[in-house]
Amino acid sequence: MRERQILNAKPDLDFVFRISAALSDPLEQGTYDNQRKRIIPIVGGRVEGPRFQGVILQGGADWQTLRLGDGNTQIYARYTLRHDDGTLVSVINPGIRRGPPEVMARLAAGETVDPTLYYFRSSPQFDAPPGPHGWLVENTFVGVGKRWPDRVDLEVYQVA
Repeated sequence: MRERQILNAKPDLDFVFRISAALSDPLEQGTYDNQRKRIIPIVGGRVEGPRFQGVILQGGADWQTLRLGDGNTQIYARYTLRHDDGTLVSVINPGIRRGPPEVMARLAAGETVDPTLYYFRSSPQFDAPPGPHGWLVENTFVGVGKRWPDRVDLEVYQVA
């Protein structure tokens, strides 16, 4: 009976860390199929939180598809974290950013925009070796993002 109660329980969200990813200028891939495609290089950053602290390694990127007309954006980011203990953790982080067309246009142009004016969520998935960071592989996470001209801040929550 206890297992059934757990399975039917409304999930809680527990904050685990904040990712602040430094970005380089977008690489424009072109516009086709009524979508603008671009790649945003991830050039470093930091991870801070009660359950993980470390850095973001250079070499990742965020592949974006911006829908023409409203600018709503599908995001597919891949990057690597290095915990302060040296452990490497791979991240695949699909997401969505949407809002009023004028807000989305300002974001796409690289302007500073109040994060309360748009919706930015992701569902990061981690690949970590067994051991102290194995919990990253064994759980589901949700990210709440904020896009700035030179970085993305992402608060990551474990779905309890």
